[in-house]
Amino acid sequence: MELLVIEDDPVIGKALRQGFTESGQKCAWAKQGDKGLSLATSQRFDAIVLDLMLPGMPGLDVLRELRRQGIRTPVILLTALGSVDERVAGLNAGADDYMVKPFAFSELTARIEAVCRRSVDRPSAVLEVGDLTLDLTTRRVHRGPDEVELTPTEFSLLELLMRHAGQVVTRKMLCEHLWQSDWEGTTNVIEVHVNRLRGKLEKKFQDSLIQTVRGRGYAIRAT
Repeated sequence: MELLVIEDDPVIGKALRQGFTESGQKCAWAKQGDKGLSLATSQRFDAIVLDLMLPGMPGLDVLRELRRQGIRTPVILLTALGSVDERVAGLNAGADDYMVKPFAFSELTARIEAVCRRSVDRPSAVLEVGDLTLDLTTRRVHRGPDEVELTPTEFSLLELLMRHAGQVVTRKMLCEHLWQSDWEGTTNVIEVHVNRLRGKLEKKFQDSLIQTVRGRGYAIRAT
């Protein structure tokens, strides 16, 4: 595993880096919050050990910025405070786990392994169909290298179609997915949204991604 430790205490930081290295892991160590954020956003790590009380940028701000940028790397917080409010704030900001100082190195490594296992088991945050990608975390859509700007309704509609790529998605399914309401079959609002979505996705391309299945609904081609 490749680990990132963001910890300003030289004794703890050095001990963690040495311990991880001796156990066969690769470990980078940043002593300031802003430097740690720079490393976390420019390199790939399997897990991050993040202290809350940091110079340069507080640990909670580092965590919030990572999650804002869509970086889902598992994060374990280190805190000397250990209050309930402190732990809740960290978990609400997107932390996967926390440990209160002082702690046993063996327990920290066990928790890192646990959060990494959970991370592997998570469903993918990115849906892909051909050259079309939809990122559920950042809520951005690309076709090839081009970003496609969608409304929230268009995004949700496309998400359902991509989750069922190669299958027919009925108008009733779309209506219930978009508005959690019963399908009455008397409005063309679905057709309007589908046509707008088609226009945005196929503007620069010759092929048609979204196909109308007469009398049934819509399907997005699986490639």
